[in-house]
Amino acid sequence: MTAPRGDDGAAAVEGPPIRVAVIEDDRRVRESLGDILRESRVCEFAGSFSSGEQALEQLADLDPRVIIVDVNLPGISGVEVIRRIAAQGRPWQTLVLTVYRDTDTIFEALSAGAVGYLVKPITPAKLVESVCDVAAGGAPMTGAVARKVVQAFTRTSHAAPAMASMLTAREREVLDMLVQGLSKKEIAARLSVSFATVRTHLEHVYKKLHVRTQAEAVARWLGGREPPRPT
Repeated sequence: MTAPRGDDGAAAVEGPPIRVAVIEDDRRVRESLGDILRESRVCEFAGSFSSGEQALEQLADLDPRVIIVDVNLPGISGVEVIRRIAAQGRPWQTLVLTVYRDTDTIFEALSAGAVGYLVKPITPAKLVESVCDVAAGGAPMTGAVARKVVQAFTRTSHAAPAMASMLTAREREVLDMLVQGLSKKEIAARLSVSFATVRTHLEHVYKKLHVRTQAEAVARWLGGREPPRPT
């Protein structure tokens, strides 16, 4: 099921424009991303930062809905920035945009709390579409990254029977679809259940795996790691 799309190819998102901030050290790329977001009908460019330190100090003033983050930043790494943003507990969603496509970096970013992973270069239409997907609850990934995720899932889906045994068959099914990059709305349509039912399944998954976000659940499931014991 594909969400309705506007004239610019982006998924239709209800409500006001999506406020987007950018954390990117390359000035030309940073300015280019700002231009793309300004020209979009569904996005509102909130501002940009050249370093993670600067972003962490000033993001609260911008209060973006989606934050586009490069992994390779001077000083604090992009992955660490994502981790610190997630730890604040704010309703901000981080979307990686980088040149790195190695498996370790992908899963480090997802484990830190990123909800999507895109590889440069990217077209304006794809960028805006991905921002809208994030705002709608999806987990957009560049094709090559999605293939790595699926391959990792294939290798590890049976590697942690203890973890799998904690989940019901329907919870595992929902988690598998998240791995494929489907949004909650798309999962609901595919399973012929309500959006609220999918959300309830995910709440149970988060509790059982001792995670707080969709990205953490996917990373833990793919990594086949045992969840930490409650303290």
